[in-house]
Amino acid sequence: MLTRTLPQFGSRRSLHIFERNFMVYRSQWLMLVSGFFEPLFYLLSIGIGLNHLVGPLPINGRFISYATFVAPGMLATSAMNGAVIDSIFNTFFRLKISHAYDAILSTPLDVTDVALGEVWWALARATVYAASFIICMTLLGDAGSVWVVLCWPAAILTSLTFSCLGLAGCTYIRSWQDFDLVALIQLPLFLFSATFFPISLYPHWLGALVSFSPLYQSAALMRGLDLGQFDFIMIFRSGYLLALAAVGLIIAARRFRRILVP
Repeated sequence: MLTRTLPQFGSRRSLHIFERNFMVYRSQWLMLVSGFFEPLFYLLSIGIGLNHLVGPLPINGRFISYATFVAPGMLATSAMNGAVIDSIFNTFFRLKISHAYDAILSTPLDVTDVALGEVWWALARATVYAASFIICMTLLGDAGSVWVVLCWPAAILTSLTFSCLGLAGCTYIRSWQDFDLVALIQLPLFLFSATFFPISLYPHWLGALVSFSPLYQSAALMRGLDLGQFDFIMIFRSGYLLALAAVGLIIAARRFRRILVP
C-alpha cells in the first residue's frame, strides 16, 4: 500500500499533465508573458528608490549596494510566488471547481502522475521566469559577480520546493476563503526571511526562527552564489530545500489519492 502512495518519479506519464497545461495556456499567452514584467518592476523600484536611500551593506567582509543585496532575495521571492500561484491557486481550481482531475484519472494516469506533472509545469515556468529575472539583474547592474548565473538552478530548486509544498497545502484547502490562510503564511515569509536586510539585524530568537524558513534558505543560497562566496553551508541549504520538496510531494500524492480515488 505504501508503494502506491509514493510519487513515481520515473513515470513519463506525468509529462501528459505538463502537455495538457501547455495546451491550455497557449490560448492564455498574455498570462505567461506578464510574468516577464515582474522582475523588471521589482528591480527598477529598488534601484531607482531604495538603493539611493540605503548605503552599502557589509556582507562577509565585502561592501555591496543595497540593490545587489536585495536582488537575490527578490529572485527567491519571485520563484516562491510563481510556484504558489501554480501549485495552490490553479491546482485548487482544477481539483475542487472544474474537477479536471476526475476526468484525467479516467485515463491510465495515476494520482502520482497528476502531482508530479503539476510540479513539472511549475518548474518549466520557473525556469523561464528565473532566466528573465537574472538577465534584468545583470542589465541593471544589480548582479554581484559573473557567478550570478548559478542563481538560475537555485531559483528552479526554490520553485520545486514551494511547488511541492504548495501542492500538499492545496489539498487541505476547503473553499476560496481558506486562501486568506495562504496569504497569512506567504506574507510573513516575504517580509521576515532576510529579504530586505541581513538576518544579523534580527533579535537572536527571531533569527533562529527565520533560519528554518525555506525562503530564507533560498535567498541566502542565491545571495552567496551571486557574490561568488562559496562555502559548505550552501550544500546544507540545497539539501534542506530538496528535503522539503520530497516531503511535500509525498504528502501531496497521498492526499490526492485520498481525495480523488474512491
